[in-house]
Amino acid sequence: MTGLRRDERRLAWLLVLPAVLCIVLVALFPLAWTVWESLHLHDLRMPWLGRPFVGLANYAELAADRRFWGALLHTALFAAVTVPAELLLGLVLALGMNRAFRGRGVLRAALLVPWAIPTVVAALLWRFMFESQTGIVNALLVDAGVLERPVVWLVQARTAWVPVMLADIWKTTPFVALLLLAGLQNIDPRLYEAAAMDGAGAWRRLWHVTLPLLRPAILVALIFRTLDAVRLFDLVYVLTGGGPGTSTEPVALYTFNTLLQNLRFGYGAALSVVVFALTFALALLYIRLLGRDVLGRDA
Repeated sequence: MTGLRRDERRLAWLLVLPAVLCIVLVALFPLAWTVWESLHLHDLRMPWLGRPFVGLANYAELAADRRFWGALLHTALFAAVTVPAELLLGLVLALGMNRAFRGRGVLRAALLVPWAIPTVVAALLWRFMFESQTGIVNALLVDAGVLERPVVWLVQARTAWVPVMLADIWKTTPFVALLLLAGLQNIDPRLYEAAAMDGAGAWRRLWHVTLPLLRPAILVALIFRTLDAVRLFDLVYVLTGGGPGTSTEPVALYTFNTLLQNLRFGYGAALSVVVFALTFALALLYIRLLGRDVLGRDA
């Protein structure tokens, strides 16, 4: 029996080995190379310096970099607004689509259209609506009496975030709704019938039946959307370019500018490592706080 188990274990490793090699080549090796690059002074603007080893000097510079902390604050603000809004709206849409009504399939297909549109196209669309004082949004808000006069949205630091956040919520809420809808369809309808027989109203059924059983789907949606928010790049790059100034510049865009515009590969690698560490820490935090029942063990 011991020999049979040894053979089965060897066969299992042989079957898993191709996947492990792919993970090492695609994920772990680039990560290790980025960490190694972050420990060197690699600036293509001054190639005569070579690539000297500087240890944690890039990270020390990053800790004192006001632009980095500003970009980190912008990223946190964006995530704090968009992720809860997308979860709430996605839950409302999922609950609506989970009901049986005529034309439900057409509604589900139409709901996925914003999510299917490429991010660059969506950003250009929202930029067109907000770009000028005579744009669609200004015309509608002035006609409705919400604004007294048109607002130059993309020129002012306070208002430039509005189209960015609205565009992200519009585009990615259907994705959240799809994940939550899949979770809702796995809930046994007999649980709602039993709760209704016990006198539970709609809100109590939602709070005591739907939300607890929907926790796995909520956890998955929360992780995906938070990690995407931390890595925010293409939407801002097309819509505002990080402007005006650097008022809408997230961490990922600052990393891009450091690497490919300023050509500071060592410092840019340090920024990339920090972004990876932040996303990894957030994923672990979510699993720790919300994933105990989901994973079936103490996370």
